Amino acid sequence: MKNTANIDVGEAVALLETTRKLSAQEWHALLVSFAGAGRQQLAVEARKVACCMFAGGVYVRALIEISSYCRNNCLYCGLRCSNLLASRYRLDKNDILSCCDRAARLGFNTFVLQGGEDPVQSDEWLAGVVSAIKQRYPEKAVTLSVGERSVQGYAMLREAGADRYLLRHETADDGHYSFLHPSNMSASNRRRCLQVLGSLGYQVGAGMMVGSPGQTVEHLVKDLMLLDELRPQMIGIGPFIPAAGTPFAAEPPGSAETTLLLISLLRLRFPAALIPATTALATLLPGGTEQGILAGANVVMPNITPPEAREKYTIYDNKKITGSEAAEQLAALDERLNRIGYYVDFSRGDYEK
Repeated sequence: MKNTANIDVGEAVALLETTRKLSAQEWHALLVSFAGAGRQQLAVEARKVACCMFAGGVYVRALIEISSYCRNNCLYCGLRCSNLLASRYRLDKNDILSCCDRAARLGFNTFVLQGGEDPVQSDEWLAGVVSAIKQRYPEKAVTLSVGERSVQGYAMLREAGADRYLLRHETADDGHYSFLHPSNMSASNRRRCLQVLGSLGYQVGAGMMVGSPGQTVEHLVKDLMLLDELRPQMIGIGPFIPAAGTPFAAEPPGSAETTLLLISLLRLRFPAALIPATTALATLLPGGTEQGILAGANVVMPNITPPEAREKYTIYDNKKITGSEAAEQLAALDERLNRIGYYVDFSRGDYEK
């Protein structure tokens, strides 16, 4: 394929469905070629694939934000350790188990424990929490999203019963990664962590921010090439949204339209992947949850964190914590999905090739 604009949607779909692994030039061409009606048609094709794979179901996961403390100082994140505007909290083991109990009563079959890299919540402590959850709910899936850890730490958490691990690579370009993160963090280590997680038998989630400061189309191409290499079971992408008290607080948010385009392209590239319509997309774009689903996403993660803590988990400004983004509104979420031809699927939704 030539690196040119105005690629036909049918050509793009055929390329993604038959070739699967694209060259950098081909990814670049797809990223710059679609606008207006072309993007809408591409979303229709991605939606067909998602509906074929998941029969109109949208998996729901109960999101529990376990700590707003973080040892890292990432320049874009509202939880960065030097942000004096951040409100800090951490849930204890009983708090988390209470959240799981509530989620189970509501029908959830996957619990997602997400938090900053809180030094108090060590590998040993977190393994104890995971083990307690699994003892109480052995049939339910536990997903962790708690950052970079050692090989031994990841192995300990896996042994305790963790099924999945979300660790967005954020950006695959080494220089861009360094621009967004402190000097003690590196893109190579993030990639190493993702490879270790896969080797330990986790279902692994990677992904990137869209429109982060300094990002170019070439950076996104590298992201897509890395996803080609990793072949993750879950792909989390969402627009960059600035956070108060960070060096990038005055930067513009990322593009919701580009995020939707990437969801569609990734659905065509990875038909069986678990791709969420993220809270960031819903925050930035009215009806963002529905638009994400209509672009090819198939996962939503309603928030079941206690409300007094939920409002303190400010990884970016104006984060949606009510409406369909809240576990309290499951009926409303189901109604909204029904309006666009989908339904809430409470099953575990394990990745199947």
